[in-house]
Amino acid sequence: MRTAPPVVGDTPAPTPAPPSEPTSSPTPVPPSGPLSWVRVALKDTASVGLAFVPIGLAFGALVTQSGIDWWWAPLSAALIYAGSFEFLLIGMVAAAVPLASIAVTAFMVNVRHVFYALSYPLHRVQGRLGKAYGTFALSDEAYALTSGEKARSWPGPRIIGLQLLLHLYWVGGATAGALLGSLIPEGVTGLDFALTALFTVLAVEAVLDLRGDLPTPLLALLSALIARLLFPGELLLAAFALFTLGLLARHLVTHRRPGRV
Repeated sequence: MRTAPPVVGDTPAPTPAPPSEPTSSPTPVPPSGPLSWVRVALKDTASVGLAFVPIGLAFGALVTQSGIDWWWAPLSAALIYAGSFEFLLIGMVAAAVPLASIAVTAFMVNVRHVFYALSYPLHRVQGRLGKAYGTFALSDEAYALTSGEKARSWPGPRIIGLQLLLHLYWVGGATAGALLGSLIPEGVTGLDFALTALFTVLAVEAVLDLRGDLPTPLLALLSALIARLLFPGELLLAAFALFTLGLLARHLVTHRRPGRV
């Protein structure tokens, strides 16, 4: 049976309106298309790109001042893309060092990339070509930018766009330095410190992004000290190996504690 609405005097009481549904804020739409991801990567690499310019200028100027044709600078930057090893390579090429010695030096300098690959998010990159370029263009700066807490949700196109821009920064800086190397005065100092300053900033940002995880930087410092004392001739390789073993040991110990899943 239907009941009439209650009457107050001669006017029926108004029927209460149904509660309105809460409105949710619109979900941000991720960028679509290669150009959109490149624009996002421009913001990601802006600070590092500024540091790549003076380093590339210094490398290009070193090529021409060593008596090597200028086009070796962009060719090396595009095909080798090994940063610190490229600086060493210029001196070895100028001194006609045997190819076997160059190969051993390249291995010793770049073996750190083996450890980078353990946590680099290559699994987010789609396609064989993308994975191949992501492996080739894995630099110290790319690893530092993609290993932070904020980068754990970055998709593959953003990662590849970041690596591509870093690669272009290096090639452009090296080319400009080779073409303009003769115009740079020999008394200019400080260009070589740009690389040190860049790694210092990236290291500080990585430590701040750990959110209180002090054992990790302490473990890295301890690994470097032990390597310096026991293996001074292979400091970099020994420090990376000790640091990796320390991380694996910490992982095993923490996951064996009672109550952990």
